[in-house]
Amino acid sequence: MGDLSLLAIMAIVLGVALVGGMAARLLKLPVILGYLLSGIVIGPYGLKLVREVGDVETLAEIGVVLLMFTLGIEFSLRTLRQIGKVAIFGGAAQMVATVALGLLVGWLLQWSLTEAAVFGFFIALSSTIIVLKTLMERGELGSPHGRVMIGILLVQDLSVVPMMVILTSLGDTGTALWEALGWAVLRAVLFLGVIFAVGYWVLPRVMRRVAGGRSRELFLLTVVCLSLGAAFGADYVGLSAALGAFLAGLLFSQSEYAHQALADIRPLRDIFAILFFVSLGMLADPGFIAQNPGEVGAVVAAIVLGKFLITALVPWVFGYSAKTSLFAGSGLFQIGEFSFVLAALALETDIISNDLYSLTLAAAVITILMTPFGMGLTSKIYHRLIQGERVSSFLAARLDPTALGQGRQLSGHAVVCGYGRMAKSLGQVLERRNFSYLVIDIDPRVIDLARERGIPCIYGDASNPEILARAELERARVLVVTFPDPIAAKLAVANARRINPRLDVVARVHRDEDTVVLRSLGVAEMVRPEVEAGLEVIRHTLHRFGLTMQEIQYIVSTLREEEV
Repeated sequence: MGDLSLLAIMAIVLGVALVGGMAARLLKLPVILGYLLSGIVIGPYGLKLVREVGDVETLAEIGVVLLMFTLGIEFSLRTLRQIGKVAIFGGAAQMVATVALGLLVGWLLQWSLTEAAVFGFFIALSSTIIVLKTLMERGELGSPHGRVMIGILLVQDLSVVPMMVILTSLGDTGTALWEALGWAVLRAVLFLGVIFAVGYWVLPRVMRRVAGGRSRELFLLTVVCLSLGAAFGADYVGLSAALGAFLAGLLFSQSEYAHQALADIRPLRDIFAILFFVSLGMLADPGFIAQNPGEVGAVVAAIVLGKFLITALVPWVFGYSAKTSLFAGSGLFQIGEFSFVLAALALETDIISNDLYSLTLAAAVITILMTPFGMGLTSKIYHRLIQGERVSSFLAARLDPTALGQGRQLSGHAVVCGYGRMAKSLGQVLERRNFSYLVIDIDPRVIDLARERGIPCIYGDASNPEILARAELERARVLVVTFPDPIAAKLAVANARRINPRLDVVARVHRDEDTVVLRSLGVAEMVRPEVEAGLEVIRHTLHRFGLTMQEIQYIVSTLREEEV
């Protein structure tokens, strides 16, 4: 097939991605997997429908920028401060340990010291976009392990700057290297200063003026220009474009227009992000993997096992639970997209051989393909293990004793599993009516805040039977399960009803199959946030048509019974 126009390439890529995504969904696999495999099929090493990957990669970078911009909006400066310690110090420790792992792999495979060190740079980075998309699909972006993973990934993105300087300066003297690093750090600091100054003093005035014009097109155009401009500025000074877009989104999150921006930009983000996932698949060379199965397999195994252990250890050291640690390890074991940039730079400057470059790309694509399965498999194994008496007791024994003793005996109380936004609103209402309640959460930062407010709380996994045994469920009035993880919710309910078979349970659900399972466990009340939002819209609309409150309540109750 000859050279294709950009329009033809877009049509082919998105069409095949649609087929791959639908096939993955029918097989109950993550849609990311369908996109990646689509890229392998149509790429230069597959059917060669698209030979020039560069055009797709250029468009795909827009998807990366928009995805990171929306992440910044959904994140917040407060959340960033909460995870600052584990992100900065833990992320740095993770990278140093992973570079050491690369040196070990290079020594075992008899590479040169330079190639081994550079390979360590490659595998130290994880894929921000793959992890972000996986967390979004699982509904765990705001979970403790989700926040920890995003924090570590941001530190990794920042480290790309010194890594690129080191690669380009390997042939220079020590003085020249330090001078280059100094200039890179200075440019980065100046960029950060400028973007924060613009975010605090210029952005609010510009957005107020644009929003005042009441033009949705101009509003969207302003948001896109802001994200792309921040990304270009970051790329110009040597930082990653994705990091610049994230910082812009983070500052935009403080604006009253953040929700509208998120709603407007999401369709654009999703389309361009698909191009990114397909472009990653195009880089895979199945022929190289088939010719070197032993070496590729050994390197992939070393990366997955090594990075899993290293990354899981970081949150554990900083006081996070076993669940958070294991999920972080299983989500960050892949090689990141910025490793492709570093590998291409190293190949261009003759630092690494063609074989090592191909090996890095093969290992990166394989580990990325494994990522969607990693967290799902970890979730199943973890929740199965903690139901065992020995493991459950071991995890419970690690808890802070002060978190378990509330200083008074509770009775007729509510046990709230997961203390997110929904649970905090519930807690405020219970406090106003002087009803007692107890919180169980796996995030130590959340527990610290609850203790400061004098709320009875237990630090731990609410699906762990040992944790639930300390929540005085025998005397509880109701159990409220608010976290999105369906496996954890099912186990929490099952274990709680073993302790108190007469316990009333209110649970949050998202899928029809979860509703069926929880109903079989005796859950009387199930709340689907998406359904409730729709019912509230119906309630207000019918009220405008003059229906009485009794009529509206009957209609809403009927619809709720049909849905749940």
